[in-house]
Amino acid sequence: MADAETISFPQNRTCPYHPPTQYLDARRDMQRPVAPARLFDGRKVWLVTGLAEARALLVDPRLSSNRENPAFPFFAERLAKSSLRRVELLGVDDPEHNAQRRMLIPSFTVKRTAALRPQIQQTVDGLLDRMIEQGPPADLVGSFALPVPSMVICALLGVPYADHEFFEGQSRRLLRGPAATDVEEAREALDDYFRELIEQKRATPGEGLLDELIAKQLETGAVDHEQLVRLAEILLVAGHETTANMISLGTFTLLQHPDQLARMRESDDLMPSAVEELLRFLSIADGISRVAVQDIEVGGVTIREGDGVVLSTAASNRDDAVYTAPDELDLGRNARNHVAFGFGIHQCLGQNLARAEMEIALRTLCRRLPELRLAVPAEEVPFKPGDTIQGLLELPVTW
Repeated sequence: MADAETISFPQNRTCPYHPPTQYLDARRDMQRPVAPARLFDGRKVWLVTGLAEARALLVDPRLSSNRENPAFPFFAERLAKSSLRRVELLGVDDPEHNAQRRMLIPSFTVKRTAALRPQIQQTVDGLLDRMIEQGPPADLVGSFALPVPSMVICALLGVPYADHEFFEGQSRRLLRGPAATDVEEAREALDDYFRELIEQKRATPGEGLLDELIAKQLETGAVDHEQLVRLAEILLVAGHETTANMISLGTFTLLQHPDQLARMRESDDLMPSAVEELLRFLSIADGISRVAVQDIEVGGVTIREGDGVVLSTAASNRDDAVYTAPDELDLGRNARNHVAFGFGIHQCLGQNLARAEMEIALRTLCRRLPELRLAVPAEEVPFKPGDTIQGLLELPVTW
């Protein structure tokens, strides 16, 4: 890889809903859908910013998700230093990945998600009742956007929501650090929590997904105790952190685009496409890491065995070869071919649930609080750095 025009990755966004301009410039100005990039430690990797190239690579078995591979690229020092920890589902390849995914798919189908919609609506209504009763102003992150998916995933898994302050706090440490010790200590704390919870459920079974996995997978020997602990952590953390960011950042983005917000309020029929466009436009899980286990020719370059590859979902979802005016929010756009949930065998297992939560949360918020607006200037709303899931730290609103 040449040193010239090497992109630094990750970079902080200067606007919470737009990717760093250098990611986009690599493809648009330099015409390089696959470009050399440099990580925090100086390591060279390939940064993928083209949608066609991203979709092709995400289904290519010559790219590995195995984080135990010494050549696997981590884009933050705290993650690299804690890399010895095995990551189930997200960090394993087939056939092991396929076996784990098959255990979980029945709980995340379109049909199963549809059955959860009344419960999601009840959760959303209850949180808004409380927020309205307390009166403005409010932090929409803490009062609404975070509790919605947190309560839903707890009910789905069979995890006591009474423990939410603990696991939400540990999730923040796990994803944002800032030090490797934070990541390690958060993992250990979550490990201990799920070890104890699993034993409690073995003694007194409940009705959640975790109870099903104990009965059908743990007790039959299909998984061992520590594998189940790690799977439960992935489901819990991913099940609330990502959707919470989409709800809060999606609301902020709509408030900054009042014409699009008005379109959404005028038609319930627009909600499915509005959700897809927000997923494309915001692309909060930016930076999918892989390592090449064979040489690959793509986008005019040769990725060699052992090279690290980082796929920028945010840049790929702004590909002007695919989308007209990709930097504009258009809730009527057909954006279903985006890679906000990834693509291929590792595509987000909970995508149906996330879509339902976003749709119900945003529709109900707009209907019940038609005068919703920011309580501070937009430039004062704090947002997250580029080396973690993108989103807002808080969202002060009034109505």
